[in-house]
This record gives sequence, C-alpha cells and structure tokens, in this order.
Amino acid sequence: MVKIAGVASNRGRNLLHIADRTPGGAELAIVLTNEDGAPILEEAAERGIPTEVVAREEGESRESHETRILDTLEGYDFDLVCLDGYMRVLTDEFIDNAPTTLNVHPSLLPAFPGRDAHEQVLDAGVRMTGCTVHVVTEEVDAGPIVTQEAVPVYEDDDTDDLKQRVLYDGEFTAYPRAVRWFAENRVSVDHEAETVEIDGDTGGDFPQRRLIDDDLADTLRYGENPHQDGAVYADGTCEEANVVSAPQRNEGAKELSYNNYNDADGALNLIKEFDEPAAAVIKHTNPAGCAVAESLADAYDRALRTDAKSAFGGVVALNRECDAETAEQVVDSFKEVVIAPGYTEAALDVLTEKDNLRVLDVGELDEISETMTEKPIVGGRLVQERDLGSPDPEAFEVVTEREPTDDELETMSFAWQTLKHVKSNGIAFATGTETVGLGVGQVSRVDAVELAAKKAERDADGKSSKGAVMASDAFFPFPDGIDAAAEAGIEAVIQPGGSVNDEDVIEAADDHGMAMAFTGMRCFRHD
Repeated sequence: MVKIAGVASNRGRNLLHIADRTPGGAELAIVLTNEDGAPILEEAAERGIPTEVVAREEGESRESHETRILDTLEGYDFDLVCLDGYMRVLTDEFIDNAPTTLNVHPSLLPAFPGRDAHEQVLDAGVRMTGCTVHVVTEEVDAGPIVTQEAVPVYEDDDTDDLKQRVLYDGEFTAYPRAVRWFAENRVSVDHEAETVEIDGDTGGDFPQRRLIDDDLADTLRYGENPHQDGAVYADGTCEEANVVSAPQRNEGAKELSYNNYNDADGALNLIKEFDEPAAAVIKHTNPAGCAVAESLADAYDRALRTDAKSAFGGVVALNRECDAETAEQVVDSFKEVVIAPGYTEAALDVLTEKDNLRVLDVGELDEISETMTEKPIVGGRLVQERDLGSPDPEAFEVVTEREPTDDELETMSFAWQTLKHVKSNGIAFATGTETVGLGVGQVSRVDAVELAAKKAERDADGKSSKGAVMASDAFFPFPDGIDAAAEAGIEAVIQPGGSVNDEDVIEAADDHGMAMAFTGMRCFRHD
C-alpha cells in the first residue's frame, strides 16, 4: 500500500478527494500545512488523518523551513509526497531529501506555467486547457509529466468558471489516476534524467485513458421522462449511417425526443442486419416486428402484422429507399418516426401529410464502421465491441435426431439476426423471414417463451406459432423452455448451447420431434 504525505497551504481539496477515493488503495498518512488554521486541517482531522502545522518563522530561510518540515515528516511512514496548493517554491533541500514529490498545475504544461494560469489561458484565447500532474523539480512547473487531463474553455468563461471546471473535471480525475499508477507500481521516475515512464499506458480498442470529444447537437424537450433534462451529442467522426446526423425531411414535425433517438437508433441497427429488403417496427427499443421480403412494402406489412397493436406509436426502420406504397402503409396508423436511406418524392408527399411524423433520411447504409459501443453508468462507462456476430448456418451444430430443413435453417438465421436486438431474456418466434411472436425482457427464459407464444396467438395478424422456429438469446438451463415451446407448436430451435443440462434439453427436443441447432455464441442485450 502506498502511503502519502500531503502538503497544502489552504483547502487541499485534491488531497481530500484522494483520501476519499483511495486510488489503488493509497492512503494519506499525514497532512502537513505551513499555515495555521488552514481549512484542510479540520477536514483531515474529521477523516482521522494526522495533521501537522509547520509555519515559516519570520526571517527564516526557505531551506531551514523545509528542514523542519522534513524533520516533522520523519515521524510518519510515507512513500510519496503530494502537493496541493502549496504556495511555496520548494528548494533542493526538500526535493533531494524527500521521496518523489508530485504537484498538480491547472494548465496543460508546458503552456501557462506559474501563477495565474487561468488568467493566462483566458488572455491567450485558447479553446482547450486542463491540468498536469508532474514530478516536482528545482525549476517551477517544469518537472517530468506523469499525466494530464484536458478541459474545454467556453466563450462565456471567467476565471472562476474555469477554475471550478479544471478542478472538478480535470484535477479530480488526473491526480487520483497518477496516485493509482504509483500505488500499482507502474511509474518509473528517473530523477537524474528527469523522465517518467508509465507501464501499460497503452492505446488500442480499450486504451488506458479516454477522452470523449462530442459536440452538442441539440437540447431535447426532456429526457426519458418530462422531469428529466436531456440533450443529444454528436460524434463528428462517425461515418456510418446514424440517426443523430440524419436530416429531418418533415420540416413541420416536432423535434425528436430522447426516447425517439433511442428507439430510432435501435431500429436502424436492426435493419442493418439484412441485405434483402427489410423493415422493422421498434417500441421502447424492442422490435414489435421485423421481416425480410422481396419488396419493401411486403416486408413492412409482414413486420407490422407481428404485433400491430404494440407498433402503435413506434419507430419504423427500412433498409431501402421508401416508396409511396410503403409510405401509405406507414401512415395508416400512428408512428413517431420513420427512418430510411432515402425517399421517393411521392413517398415524401405521403409522409409529410402527417404533421408530427419525423422522417429521417440516414443516407446510404454503408458497411459498419463503428465497432465499439458504450453505456455511461454512474461513476464511469461500460465499453464493449458491438455485437456484429452472425453465425453461418453451415456452421450450426445440429444436436437433435431430426435435421432442420433448408427452410428452417434460413428462418433460424433470420430469427437470430432479429433476436440480437431483443432485450434479454429474449425469445423470437419466426416463420420464413418474418417474426411471429416476441418475448422480450423477461427475467425467466420460460416466461419469455410463454410471452412469445401469447403474443403470436393473440396479437399476430394471420400468423401462428404452429410450425414456427424459435430462437433463444442464451442457452436453456432446463428442458421446461423446450416443453413450453412444443406446447406452442414450435418445430425447430436455435440457441447457443453450453448449459450443464444440454443433454436433458436435447432429449426434450427429441421427445417433441424438434430440430435443434447450437450457434456456440449467445446474443444478450441488456440495454
């Protein structure tokens, strides 16, 4: 465990933040100040951290004062010194006789060293500043850099605004990071050469450090609910078709809401799965229906008839230029948004008759270019590769006595590509290349099967689960899910496999005369 001697002259907010965060398990062993009554003393005492005051006496040399500081610190066990607003320039006396000493400076060194960094930044008119954690040397703000954090400068900033943002967005990130690196024994400091090396500070898909450089695209009427504020930010480097940069072709319609953007993104990602004409209707980020057909109008009709009731107020996504025939079907019932890679003039005439139908033109559906996705969570972000997996039907592992037919294999593939966009636990029933019933977001896989069966029989227009294929986004832990599917009339199953009870599940499928194939991969979606 790394122990820190914190040295400050005033509030020492960075030191207190480090004490509260304990990055890498590091802890403050002592807080020392040169000012009687410094606010940090009370705050440190409340946290149970020992404190010392070593004030400089009138006429005392800096070297003498620092010798007394070092003598005081000798009574404590520490490995690293962290300065925070210590309003004295350290001499060789301290630097040569103390462990590695760090300081944080409120600019991106070597720019704007010394006092009044924020004033210097504003006077220079730069658009980006930040902070720098560096090793303290004899030369002020010139020691080797350990880490930095960038912070934007806004047009209406004054020094107080900038000071607060640099502290909370910059220093509160960078200083704990530097301490954590020391605690993890990843920092090599060559004091003679005045260099710093960080072990493992690498880039790649999952880099050690990340900067999010998005620009405000729009403020929203509200977030998921009216009592929540919301906004949408744009990644200006994204080349893939997306709903954030898509032009709105129905000028009189309301602006997209937070939920519209979320659903539209989900709908667009789903129809990108298919090369043939495809349509999907999304509600609350889940498919209400999806289909592939020879024509776009037929695909939309088949998708809608999976669950027209749930599709009310949903988002429509198409992977072909929208024609008038398809547009007529879309406006036949209330929809919030329609997304397509272009529209005929006749289609726009139809769609724009609906005052509040948002009509997004995402342009050509080129190849996937964004390979990563992320989700902010309180305290950080989850980052992962996008689920771009599409198992080849020729690679399916058939595990039952009955082999699936060619038509069932085609349906298995379609159902799997659709299921990737269904919230887990997810089940998709399909015939041909259209959905029949969907069981979405259930905590029990059996419940998801039963829900898909219920939706197929109650809500699907002219469809039935009898003779359909079932896709499951994860393995069946017990045979009960297969039994429920058989009761609904399912005749073939595609699932990842991998359960300790696979043999029992396969036996149940054989008992029901089902064909079943394993993909060897699952497709959970929890957002």
